[in-house]
Amino acid sequence: QVQLMESGGGSVQAGGSLTLSCGNSGDSFCISPMGWYRQAPGKERELVAAITSGGRINYGDSVKGRFTISRDNAKNTLYLQMNSLKPEDTAVYYCKGDRPPSQVFYCSEDLYLYDYWGPGTQVTVSS
Repeated sequence: QVQLMESGGGSVQAGGSLTLSCGNSGDSFCISPMGWYRQAPGKERELVAAITSGGRINYGDSVKGRFTISRDNAKNTLYLQMNSLKPEDTAVYYCKGDRPPSQVFYCSEDLYLYDYWGPGTQVTVSS
């Protein structure tokens, strides 16, 4: 079972910081929190930052130099440190599950045909 859950959202003033966390409260060993996406009202969901199973990190252009994605592999927890927040960062932030960084257990490749998302956490940045 996959049950991703984000935490750490809230309301801050421009220039402030927030740290988001995401874990899997389910019992799946095959899907781990690996990326952050966000969606503002009236806009498409966009990449914020993600880590591939091979350890490669990708950042969205708008957050480079301000946000940092990291994992605690022992706890299977994903983090997003957000600094120098801007009003344009206001959005619902979603945690995305994907292939784990290390394949300890056998997992069906069919699992990775689907998308796995948390319910999202609201981040609001005021000027």
